[in-house]
Amino acid sequence: MTFLIQQTLIYAVPLMIVALAGVFAERSGIINLALEGIMIFGAFAGVLFVNLTQKAGTFAEAKAAGDWVALQGFMLLAMLVAAVLGALFSLLLSFASVNLKADQTIGGTALNLLAPALVLFFIRIIANQNTLQMAEGDSASWFMIKKSFFGYGRSEDMGFFGSTFIDKTYLATYICILLFVVLSILLYKTRFGLRLRSCGENPQAADSLGINVYKMRYAGTTISGALAGMGGFVYAMTTANCASTGDVAGFGFLALAVMIFGNWKPLNIAGSALLFGLFKCIAASYSSIDINGDGVFLLAQLGISPHFYRMLPYLITLIVLAFTSKKSRAPKAEGIPYDKGQR
Repeated sequence: MTFLIQQTLIYAVPLMIVALAGVFAERSGIINLALEGIMIFGAFAGVLFVNLTQKAGTFAEAKAAGDWVALQGFMLLAMLVAAVLGALFSLLLSFASVNLKADQTIGGTALNLLAPALVLFFIRIIANQNTLQMAEGDSASWFMIKKSFFGYGRSEDMGFFGSTFIDKTYLATYICILLFVVLSILLYKTRFGLRLRSCGENPQAADSLGINVYKMRYAGTTISGALAGMGGFVYAMTTANCASTGDVAGFGFLALAVMIFGNWKPLNIAGSALLFGLFKCIAASYSSIDINGDGVFLLAQLGISPHFYRMLPYLITLIVLAFTSKKSRAPKAEGIPYDKGQR
C-alpha cells in the first residue's frame, strides 16, 4: 500500500499542476493545447540547470557535506528555472493568440511540434547524444527525502504515515500540492482571479468595467506556461531520473483530459489527477504491486498482456471523456480572439 500511494502521487502531482496550468489559460480565454510542448521545454531547462550545477561542483560539495537543505535548495532553483523558461516559451502562444489573433488550436499544436525538435537540437549540441542527464548520481539519491534526516534508522520506526508520506518521497511533490492550493485560492477567491475568469466568460463586459482583457490573457497564459514548465521538470525528476529526452510520455495531453474531466474546477481536477495517476501507476508497476502484502504480485499473475496495462491510462482517458464531455462546461469565450473594436 505504501508503494502504491507513493507511486500514485508521483504520477498524479505533475498531472494536477499541469491541468491547473491549463485552467489558468482557458479561464482567461486562451486554449492552451501546448501544455505537452511546454512540459518538454521545462523538463529540459530544469535538467540542464541540474547538470550544469553538478559540473560546477556545488552539488557535489553539498552532497559530500550531507547538507540535505542545500540539495533541496538546488532542486527549488531548478523548478524555478523550469517555470521561468516555460513562461517564456508560452509567450509565443500569447503573442500569436492575443496580438496576431491567430487560431489558438493551430498555435498550440505548432508549439507541441516545435518543442521536442528544439529540445533535441539543444541536447545534441550540449551532450552530443539524444538524452541529457544529470552529470552524476540519480535523482533519488539527490532529491528524495531520507528518513535519516529526521533521525530514524528504519522505515518501520516512522509508522505508516511516515514511511508512506515522508520516507523516499520528493519534496517537489509537496511543493506542487501547496502551489496547487494557493493558486486555486488565487483563481477563485481574489480580485485578480475574478477578473481573469471574467475575460474567459465575457471579455466585452470585462472591458466595459475597465479590465484590460489583453493583459489578463497574457497573465493567464504566462502563469499557465510557468506551471506547465515546472510540471515538466517534476515529471522528469521523479519518473525519468532527471533526464530530458524531448518527450514527457503524453503527460501534457493527459493533463488536458484531467482538466476537462475535472470541469475546469481545482477540487475536481485534484480527484481526477489521483484517479489517472493510479492507473498510470498500475501501468508502470503492475508486475511489482503486492496487493495482499504476501509477496504475491497478483496483477502480474492474471495472465493479461503487459501491453494492456500500458494502454490502461489512455483507455480510461477515452472512456472518461466519452461519458463526461457532454457535462463539461468550458469558459464561453475560450478560443475566441478578442477585438476591442467589436462588440
